[in-house]
Amino acid sequence: MIKINGWVVLDKPLGMSSAHAVAKVKRLFKATKAGHGGTLDPLATGVLPIALGEATKTLSYVLEGKKSYRFEVKWGEARSTEDQEGEVTATSEVRPKRLEIEAILPKFTGTIKQVPPIYSALKVKGERAYALARQGKEVKLASRIITIDRLTLLHAYSESAVFEVECSKGTYIRSLARDLAMSLGTCGYLMALRRLMVAPFSEKDAILLDSLLNIGHNTELMKYLLPIQDALVDILALEVEEAEAVKLRRGQTIFSSQKEEGEVALILCRGVPQALAKARNGVITPLRVFNIE
Repeated sequence: MIKINGWVVLDKPLGMSSAHAVAKVKRLFKATKAGHGGTLDPLATGVLPIALGEATKTLSYVLEGKKSYRFEVKWGEARSTEDQEGEVTATSEVRPKRLEIEAILPKFTGTIKQVPPIYSALKVKGERAYALARQGKEVKLASRIITIDRLTLLHAYSESAVFEVECSKGTYIRSLARDLAMSLGTCGYLMALRRLMVAPFSEKDAILLDSLLNIGHNTELMKYLLPIQDALVDILALEVEEAEAVKLRRGQTIFSSQKEEGEVALILCRGVPQALAKARNGVITPLRVFNIE
Protein backbone atom coordinates (compact mmCIF):
# COMPACT_ATOMS: atom_id res chain seq x y z
CA MET A 1 0.00 0.00 0.00
CA ILE A 2 1.28 3.47 -0.91
CA LYS A 3 1.86 5.64 2.12
CA ILE A 4 0.14 9.00 1.75
CA ASN A 5 2.23 12.04 2.67
CA GLY A 6 1.30 15.55 1.61
CA TRP A 7 -1.28 18.32 1.71
CA VAL A 8 -4.85 18.50 0.45
CA VAL A 9 -6.23 22.03 0.31
CA LEU A 10 -9.94 21.65 0.87
CA ASP A 11 -12.63 24.20 0.11
CA LYS A 12 -14.61 23.44 3.26
CA PRO A 13 -18.38 23.36 2.76
CA LEU A 14 -20.89 25.32 4.81
CA GLY A 15 -22.28 23.52 7.86
CA MET A 16 -19.41 21.06 8.38
CA SER A 17 -16.89 21.21 11.21
CA SER A 18 -13.19 21.24 10.41
CA ALA A 19 -12.71 17.97 12.33
CA HIS A 20 -15.41 16.25 10.27
CA ALA A 21 -13.85 17.52 7.04
CA VAL A 22 -10.43 16.22 8.08
CA ALA A 23 -11.89 12.81 8.94
CA LYS A 24 -13.54 12.53 5.53
CA VAL A 25 -10.34 13.43 3.66
CA LYS A 26 -8.22 11.12 5.81
CA ARG A 27 -10.58 8.22 5.11
CA LEU A 28 -10.78 9.00 1.41
CA PHE A 29 -6.98 9.01 0.97
CA LYS A 30 -6.51 6.10 3.41
CA ALA A 31 -3.91 8.16 5.29
CA THR A 32 -2.47 7.02 8.63
CA LYS A 33 -2.45 10.51 10.18
CA ALA A 34 -4.18 13.80 9.46
CA GLY A 35 -4.50 17.31 10.83
CA HIS A 36 -5.57 20.74 9.65
CA GLY A 37 -3.90 24.13 9.37
CA GLY A 38 -6.37 26.21 11.34
CA THR A 39 -9.98 25.66 12.40
CA LEU A 40 -12.91 27.00 10.42
CA ASP A 41 -16.27 27.18 12.19
CA PRO A 42 -19.12 25.14 10.65
CA LEU A 43 -20.76 28.38 9.41
CA ALA A 44 -17.57 29.35 7.53
CA THR A 45 -16.40 28.12 4.14
CA GLY A 46 -13.11 28.23 2.27
CA VAL A 47 -9.50 27.21 2.49
CA LEU A 48 -8.80 24.40 4.96
CA PRO A 49 -5.31 22.92 4.44
CA ILE A 50 -5.23 19.28 5.53
CA ALA A 51 -1.93 17.55 6.28
CA LEU A 52 -1.76 13.80 5.65
CA GLY A 53 0.88 11.37 6.89
CA GLU A 54 4.32 12.89 7.38
CA ALA A 55 3.03 16.32 6.35
CA THR A 56 1.52 16.59 9.84
CA LYS A 57 5.07 17.33 11.04
CA THR A 58 4.90 20.64 9.15
CA LEU A 59 1.52 21.79 10.53
CA SER A 60 3.04 24.46 12.76
CA TYR A 61 4.43 26.32 9.73
CA VAL A 62 0.96 26.65 8.24
CA LEU A 63 -0.73 27.44 11.56
CA GLU A 64 1.66 30.38 12.01
CA GLY A 65 1.02 31.72 8.50
CA LYS A 66 -1.00 34.80 7.57
CA LYS A 67 -4.64 34.35 6.72
CA SER A 68 -7.13 36.28 4.64
CA TYR A 69 -10.93 36.28 4.76
CA ARG A 70 -13.96 37.78 3.07
CA PHE A 71 -16.74 38.47 5.58
CA GLU A 72 -20.09 40.18 5.90
CA VAL A 73 -21.24 42.14 8.94
CA LYS A 74 -24.96 42.53 9.65
CA TRP A 75 -25.71 45.90 11.24
CA GLY A 76 -28.28 46.61 13.94
CA GLU A 77 -28.09 43.45 16.06
CA ALA A 78 -25.60 42.06 18.55
CA ARG A 79 -25.64 38.33 19.21
CA SER A 80 -24.33 36.24 22.07
CA THR A 81 -21.96 34.23 19.88
CA GLU A 82 -21.08 37.21 17.65
CA ASP A 83 -22.33 35.23 14.65
CA GLN A 84 -25.76 34.25 13.33
CA GLU A 85 -26.10 31.22 15.63
CA GLY A 86 -26.46 33.25 18.81
CA GLU A 87 -29.36 34.93 20.54
CA VAL A 88 -30.00 38.64 19.98
CA THR A 89 -28.56 40.60 22.92
CA ALA A 90 -28.92 44.20 21.68
CA THR A 91 -30.34 46.17 18.77
CA SER A 92 -29.66 49.56 17.17
CA GLU A 93 -31.35 51.72 14.55
CA VAL A 94 -28.01 53.05 13.31
CA ARG A 95 -26.95 51.93 9.83
CA PRO A 96 -23.50 53.21 8.81
CA LYS A 97 -22.85 54.61 5.33
CA ARG A 98 -19.89 53.77 3.09
CA LEU A 99 -17.90 56.92 3.90
CA GLU A 100 -18.38 56.38 7.62
CA ILE A 101 -17.17 52.78 7.35
CA GLU A 102 -14.13 53.69 5.26
CA ALA A 103 -13.18 56.42 7.72
CA ILE A 104 -12.72 53.98 10.65
CA LEU A 105 -10.78 51.25 8.81
CA PRO A 106 -7.33 52.73 9.62
CA LYS A 107 -8.15 52.22 13.34
CA PHE A 108 -8.29 48.50 12.66
CA THR A 109 -5.10 48.24 10.59
CA GLY A 110 -1.66 47.44 11.95
CA THR A 111 -0.89 46.04 15.40
CA ILE A 112 -4.02 46.30 17.55
CA LYS A 113 -5.61 44.80 20.66
CA GLN A 114 -8.59 42.48 20.32
CA VAL A 115 -10.78 40.79 22.92
CA PRO A 116 -11.68 37.27 21.71
CA PRO A 117 -15.34 36.13 21.67
CA ILE A 118 -16.54 34.40 24.83
CA TYR A 119 -17.84 31.57 22.64
CA SER A 120 -14.33 30.41 21.76
CA ALA A 121 -12.08 27.48 22.63
CA LEU A 122 -9.76 29.61 24.76
CA LYS A 123 -9.33 28.36 28.32
CA VAL A 124 -10.34 30.25 31.47
CA LYS A 125 -8.94 28.64 34.63
CA GLY A 126 -8.69 25.31 32.84
CA GLU A 127 -12.14 25.36 31.24
CA ARG A 128 -13.15 26.26 27.71
CA ALA A 129 -14.67 29.72 27.44
CA TYR A 130 -17.58 28.48 25.32
CA ALA A 131 -18.44 25.82 27.93
CA LEU A 132 -18.62 28.44 30.67
CA ALA A 133 -20.67 30.77 28.45
CA ARG A 134 -23.18 27.99 27.70
CA GLN A 135 -23.60 27.44 31.45
CA GLY A 136 -24.52 31.10 31.81
CA LYS A 137 -21.35 31.90 33.76
CA GLU A 138 -19.55 35.21 33.39
CA VAL A 139 -16.56 34.95 31.05
CA LYS A 140 -13.86 37.60 30.96
CA LEU A 141 -11.11 37.25 28.37
CA ALA A 142 -8.05 39.47 28.23
CA SER A 143 -7.29 41.40 25.06
CA ARG A 144 -4.60 40.01 22.77
CA ILE A 145 -2.22 41.63 20.33
CA ILE A 146 -2.97 40.84 16.69
CA THR A 147 -1.83 42.26 13.36
CA ILE A 148 -4.13 43.29 10.53
CA ASP A 149 -2.13 43.98 7.39
CA ARG A 150 -5.06 44.92 5.18
CA LEU A 151 -8.74 45.66 5.75
CA THR A 152 -10.84 46.66 2.73
CA LEU A 153 -14.52 47.51 2.34
CA LEU A 154 -15.85 45.71 -0.74
CA HIS A 155 -19.59 46.48 -0.60
CA ALA A 156 -21.74 48.71 1.60
CA TYR A 157 -25.42 47.77 1.68
CA SER A 158 -28.22 49.32 3.71
CA GLU A 159 -28.24 46.49 6.29
CA SER A 160 -24.76 45.00 5.99
CA ALA A 161 -21.25 45.42 4.59
CA VAL A 162 -18.71 43.05 3.02
CA PHE A 163 -15.00 43.27 3.81
CA GLU A 164 -11.73 41.52 3.02
CA VAL A 165 -9.01 41.23 5.64
CA GLU A 166 -5.47 39.88 5.76
CA CYS A 167 -4.38 39.17 9.31
CA SER A 168 -2.13 37.30 11.70
CA LYS A 169 -2.71 34.06 13.54
CA GLY A 170 -5.07 34.49 16.48
CA THR A 171 -7.37 37.05 14.85
CA TYR A 172 -11.07 36.41 15.47
CA ILE A 173 -13.19 37.71 12.62
CA ARG A 174 -16.31 37.53 14.81
CA SER A 175 -14.64 39.96 17.21
CA LEU A 176 -13.53 42.18 14.35
CA ALA A 177 -17.14 42.36 13.12
CA ARG A 178 -18.31 43.25 16.65
CA ASP A 179 -15.67 45.95 17.07
CA LEU A 180 -16.29 47.51 13.66
CA ALA A 181 -19.96 47.89 14.53
CA MET A 182 -19.23 49.37 17.96
CA SER A 183 -16.80 51.87 16.45
CA LEU A 184 -19.56 52.98 14.08
CA GLY A 185 -21.98 53.63 16.91
CA THR A 186 -24.13 50.57 16.26
CA CYS A 187 -24.05 46.86 16.94
CA GLY A 188 -23.44 44.00 14.55
CA TYR A 189 -22.52 40.36 14.12
CA LEU A 190 -20.70 38.16 11.63
CA MET A 191 -23.23 37.13 9.00
CA ALA A 192 -20.97 35.21 6.60
CA LEU A 193 -17.31 34.17 6.49
CA ARG A 194 -15.08 32.69 3.80
CA ARG A 195 -11.36 32.02 4.21
CA LEU A 196 -9.41 32.92 1.09
CA MET A 197 -5.86 32.04 2.18
CA VAL A 198 -3.84 30.23 4.79
CA ALA A 199 -0.29 31.05 3.78
CA PRO A 200 1.14 29.56 1.64
CA PHE A 201 -2.13 28.02 0.37
CA SER A 202 -4.92 29.96 -1.34
CA GLU A 203 -8.29 29.48 -3.05
CA LYS A 204 -6.62 28.52 -6.34
CA ASP A 205 -5.16 25.43 -4.60
CA ALA A 206 -8.47 24.35 -3.07
CA ILE A 207 -10.90 21.66 -4.19
CA LEU A 208 -14.49 21.09 -3.08
CA LEU A 209 -15.13 18.08 -0.86
CA ASP A 210 -17.90 16.85 -3.17
CA SER A 211 -15.45 16.92 -6.08
CA LEU A 212 -13.00 14.74 -4.15
CA LEU A 213 -15.74 12.32 -3.11
CA ASN A 214 -16.94 12.00 -6.69
CA ILE A 215 -13.50 11.10 -8.03
CA GLY A 216 -13.31 7.78 -6.23
CA HIS A 217 -10.20 6.55 -8.10
CA ASN A 218 -6.99 6.63 -6.09
CA THR A 219 -4.81 7.61 -9.06
CA GLU A 220 -7.06 10.59 -9.80
CA LEU A 221 -7.06 11.63 -6.14
CA MET A 222 -3.26 11.84 -6.15
CA LYS A 223 -3.50 14.86 -8.47
CA TYR A 224 -4.82 16.82 -5.50
CA LEU A 225 -2.14 15.70 -3.05
CA LEU A 226 0.42 18.51 -2.82
CA PRO A 227 4.04 17.81 -1.77
CA ILE A 228 5.07 18.27 1.85
CA GLN A 229 7.49 21.02 0.86
CA ASP A 230 4.67 23.19 -0.49
CA ALA A 231 4.00 24.20 3.13
CA LEU A 232 7.64 25.22 3.62
CA VAL A 233 8.24 27.72 0.82
CA ASP A 234 9.51 30.39 3.23
CA ILE A 235 12.33 28.40 4.81
CA LEU A 236 15.80 27.51 3.57
CA ALA A 237 16.03 24.30 1.49
CA LEU A 238 19.26 22.28 1.25
CA GLU A 239 20.04 19.20 -0.87
CA VAL A 240 22.21 16.43 0.57
CA GLU A 241 23.60 13.12 -0.71
CA GLU A 242 21.98 9.77 0.09
CA ALA A 243 24.61 8.79 2.68
CA GLU A 244 24.04 12.07 4.52
CA ALA A 245 20.27 11.64 4.29
CA VAL A 246 20.52 8.22 5.95
CA LYS A 247 22.42 9.75 8.89
CA LEU A 248 19.86 12.53 9.28
CA ARG A 249 16.99 10.06 9.29
CA ARG A 250 18.80 8.24 12.13
CA GLY A 251 18.90 11.50 14.09
CA GLN A 252 22.62 12.06 13.51
CA THR A 253 24.29 15.42 12.83
CA ILE A 254 26.03 15.83 9.48
CA PHE A 255 28.54 18.31 8.10
CA SER A 256 28.10 20.19 4.86
CA SER A 257 30.21 22.44 2.67
CA GLN A 258 27.09 24.56 2.13
CA LYS A 259 27.34 27.51 4.47
CA GLU A 260 23.78 28.82 4.14
CA GLU A 261 22.27 29.29 7.57
CA GLY A 262 18.71 29.19 8.79
CA GLU A 263 16.94 28.78 12.11
CA VAL A 264 15.18 25.86 10.44
CA ALA A 265 16.04 24.33 7.06
CA LEU A 266 14.27 21.74 4.93
CA ILE A 267 16.72 19.00 3.99
CA LEU A 268 16.05 17.16 0.74
CA CYS A 269 17.67 14.28 -1.08
CA ARG A 270 16.86 14.11 -4.79
CA GLY A 271 13.93 16.39 -4.11
CA VAL A 272 12.43 14.20 -1.37
CA PRO A 273 12.09 15.74 2.13
CA GLN A 274 14.36 14.09 4.70
CA ALA A 275 14.21 16.30 7.75
CA LEU A 276 13.62 19.70 9.26
CA ALA A 277 16.98 20.70 10.67
CA LYS A 278 19.04 23.49 12.13
CA ALA A 279 21.79 24.57 9.73
CA ARG A 280 24.64 26.58 11.19
CA ASN A 281 28.31 26.96 10.17
CA GLY A 282 28.11 23.91 7.93
CA VAL A 283 26.63 21.75 10.71
CA ILE A 284 23.16 20.31 10.08
CA THR A 285 21.32 18.99 13.13
CA PRO A 286 17.97 17.20 12.57
CA LEU A 287 14.93 18.52 14.48
CA ARG A 288 12.11 16.49 12.87
CA VAL A 289 12.75 13.51 10.60
CA PHE A 290 10.45 12.47 7.73
CA ASN A 291 9.85 8.75 7.24
CA ILE A 292 9.11 8.69 3.52
CA GLU A 293 9.76 5.56 1.52
